Amino acid sequence: MASNLRFNQAEDTKILFAAIAGHTNAGKSSLLNAVIGEKIASVSPKPQTTRTRITGIRNIGNTQLVFTDTPGLHRSQTKLGEHMLQAAQEAVSDIDCVIFMADCTKPIGDQECAMLDRLAAQKTPVIFIFNKIDLLSDKTKLAPMLANAQERWHPHALIPISVLQNDGVSEVIDELLKLAQFGPHYFPDDMLTDQPERVLAAELVREQLLKLLNDEVPHGIAVVTEQFSERQDKDLLNISVTIYCERESHKRIIIGKNGAMIKKAATAARHELEDFFRIQVNLQTWVKVKEDWRNREGLIQSFGLFEKQ
Repeated sequence: MASNLRFNQAEDTKILFAAIAGHTNAGKSSLLNAVIGEKIASVSPKPQTTRTRITGIRNIGNTQLVFTDTPGLHRSQTKLGEHMLQAAQEAVSDIDCVIFMADCTKPIGDQECAMLDRLAAQKTPVIFIFNKIDLLSDKTKLAPMLANAQERWHPHALIPISVLQNDGVSEVIDELLKLAQFGPHYFPDDMLTDQPERVLAAELVREQLLKLLNDEVPHGIAVVTEQFSERQDKDLLNISVTIYCERESHKRIIIGKNGAMIKKAATAARHELEDFFRIQVNLQTWVKVKEDWRNREGLIQSFGLFEKQ
């Protein structure tokens, strides 16, 4: 990590950088929110919810835990998908440990196995998590999963959990604290994430759209915050976002009959924004079409998703 992020602190402080990796929809963002104690990452049942690397910070005693939530492993079919996979691979290449999340109701795929093989070869400490144990109808299947993972990859720890039920999350934190090393904290102790407020606002809006829309439409949506300003005369935050989609037909779906869909999404997003920023929010939404933007490098960059390498 860059030295200019360092802060002068006592020599008895500890630090740990951990990347959260795994297949799409394994619960990575849900775990990040759970360990941080605040919602800083978008969560939805749709795969590929997380598009960029999101940093979360949790301070426990003298230890600072810095988490990177990565895009899920998946088969890329667009330039955006290629960027997401690259971000996931880079996040685990130079890190103190990796929290690898697997959905215990699904088999571990080739991409996940390849990543785990590399981590094992590099001797990177891995906390292997089998998530969604609450959905496992036959609990006897869990033991051979744990045994197979231990035999092949020899992780630092194997932990079955249910993030949604907050079952096992404290055990994950305990294992992370064991791996922390003496060193200065890299972020201020009152900081939760390095994500700009404008980005957080856009992601909270996109999250509601992901929850409400079906089929291919959600994956072709990008949300950009155009205005983010607090009123001087009252406690009110003015936020204006533009929702970009790839087709006119998608735009009609997003807006809905008589504007019903966009109104529903905006209302839900406003409640989330007010909970997060702890201030009344005036949210304005606009919908525009940018055809095939996920394969247009310039638009991917202009939307702030990935910088040009």
